[in-house]
Amino acid sequence: MSLEKILEELEELGASFDISIRYEKGDFDGGYCIFKAERVIVINKKISPQRKISILYKAFENFGLSKDEMTNELRESIEDELVKLKLI
Repeated sequence: MSLEKILEELEELGASFDISIRYEKGDFDGGYCIFKAERVIVINKKISPQRKISILYKAFENFGLSKDEMTNELRESIEDELVKLKLI
């Protein structure tokens, strides 16, 4: 699965759980927060697609979404990317 497709599926998954994903400029990688009862993940739009995937994946875990919420193909693709980055 391409990096763009992985990001697209993660964004759709976030939307299905009412998690807002925003891409912004700044001096940060990204992370999650709850702002006025809205669940938000903010990601630096200039970082690599692999880092964006990693941040989304970890933020979803922090919001309580389990790997079971993802399709097998999506989960395996993400884990492959994280292994490449030596993040798991």
